Amino acid sequence: MYGIEVHYLPRQYATTNKIIREVIESDFTTAVPLEAYVNTYEGYSGQGTILSKFGIENRDDLELTISRERWEDYVAPMIKGLTKGKITERPKEGDLIYFPLGDRIFEIKFVEHEQPFYSLKKNYVYELKCELFRYEDEVLDTGIEAIDDEIAEIGYIQTMHLIGAGVGATGEVVMCPKGAVNDVFISNMGKNFSETPVVAFSSAPSGGTTAVGIASVSYEYPGCRGESGVVNSILLTNAGCGYTEPPMITVQGGGGTGFAATVGIANSDSVRDVIITNAGSGYRTNPDIRIGIYPTFDETYIFFSSTQYKFNNFIPGSEDVATGITTISSAGIVTDVYVTSGGDNFKSTPGVIIDPPAALGKLPDGSTITIGGTYIFNEVVKGSTSGTTARVKDWNANINFMQLGVIGGTFVPGEYLVGETSGATFVINSIDTEGVDPYASNQAIESAADNIIDFSVTNPFGMP
Repeated sequence: MYGIEVHYLPRQYATTNKIIREVIESDFTTAVPLEAYVNTYEGYSGQGTILSKFGIENRDDLELTISRERWEDYVAPMIKGLTKGKITERPKEGDLIYFPLGDRIFEIKFVEHEQPFYSLKKNYVYELKCELFRYEDEVLDTGIEAIDDEIAEIGYIQTMHLIGAGVGATGEVVMCPKGAVNDVFISNMGKNFSETPVVAFSSAPSGGTTAVGIASVSYEYPGCRGESGVVNSILLTNAGCGYTEPPMITVQGGGGTGFAATVGIANSDSVRDVIITNAGSGYRTNPDIRIGIYPTFDETYIFFSSTQYKFNNFIPGSEDVATGITTISSAGIVTDVYVTSGGDNFKSTPGVIIDPPAALGKLPDGSTITIGGTYIFNEVVKGSTSGTTARVKDWNANINFMQLGVIGGTFVPGEYLVGETSGATFVINSIDTEGVDPYASNQAIESAADNIIDFSVTNPFGMP
């Protein structure tokens, strides 16, 4: 009644040290179901959960009994040849056992083959003394999700954001017939802003729309005489509408003082807001945006005349030209358009051009490559420039976010990341080189300790 079907995972040796015969790299790519009897049916043995200098550790043990005959007739033939000449006649230390009731993986530490001690004149069973498996960048790829996902969030994990095929973003303008904020003139950038302050405009008259903006804080602005944290610009997320006189503008919070600015409003049609109609993809830097009146041309004439083709930038004429800036996400899509000047006296609704992303899909040797696809959990991915390889721990296609483990080298932002199984290909936009190590609590302990003793400036116990 204490029987359970476990999975036996033989260790496959990828690299060993020839001098001391230490295993440097090992894989687990096969899982064989095997009947076992749970000796420690009253619970896990071992030290249990303890608090050590390395953080909280779980040191549960498990003892199993398996049939020697079943092993020799069923398991041994299935794993023969997988272990490169290592022992296959019996279970061996270092192999793994997947225990489904606890959804845990244990490592075999000792195989007892003489207990019971010849009470029936021969031995019929093996006793496996196992400890909870401590992951050390082994490759676990058995094809059984319940087993493989045990290492999805453990070990050293590096995170990165990728960008896909380049698609230009598009937008459209929302106009205000009169009284929109079209300029903010900063007379004093203030000082000592440690955080971004909240921007507030005075309310628009009844029936109007109150302007909304955000502050841009700089810590390296030229001429600030070493005073960090100045507000160097105000970006409008909505220029408002219906003001009959320039509204007041203030900033609140952020820890700084001294900011002062005045506001200009449009006398007639101006740009109130720019709505993103297509966020695009494949951007590595914030694209330029141009807001103005499109001219009309003869397409043939445009093709043959580079001078006329340049008019595609817009014609100011009697109309004004609005200006703005864009921001992108780590996934390479345009997230926001901020109006820096809403213009005035537009005779018609201006158009919007957002520069397309740089062309993707060209390798250094000139060959082309298709951007896109879906990475597979645990597959090997390789950097096109660095040659670095890693295993996919997690892939979120919605935000182009990836977590990698078993990393062999250093990835380079801007290179292509190619899945060797799926063929998926994206460009590395940014990398979190700190990584994530769920085993260790060192960072949490160090951060908490900084509130007690500050090591950042000098050693409080004395310099050597």
